[in-house]
Amino acid sequence: MKKQELAFTLSIVILKEGTRFIAYAPALDLSTGGTTVKIAKKRIVEAATLFFEEIDRKGTTEEVLSELGWQKAKRQWRPPLLVSRESQSLRVPLRL
Repeated sequence: MKKQELAFTLSIVILKEGTRFIAYAPALDLSTGGTTVKIAKKRIVEAATLFFEEIDRKGTTEEVLSELGWQKAKRQWRPPLLVSRESQSLRVPLRL
């Protein structure tokens, strides 16, 4: 079977946890981190590349991407779009 290249834009969210930065890609439900934003971004690209190599190697690309909400149109996969990123204040009673 002939290999094709999958090209897409991957939305990522950067979070700060203590002194570390976490890069999260909702379309892949994948995260990684680093001591700087630059390192976290580099690592999410590396992690996404490994993710796709692995699902391709296993022959599960269509199954996995479908489960993650990706859409296939004209033999091209498109990730779900991140349409909003916002903060929501909550008050939840807990026994602490």
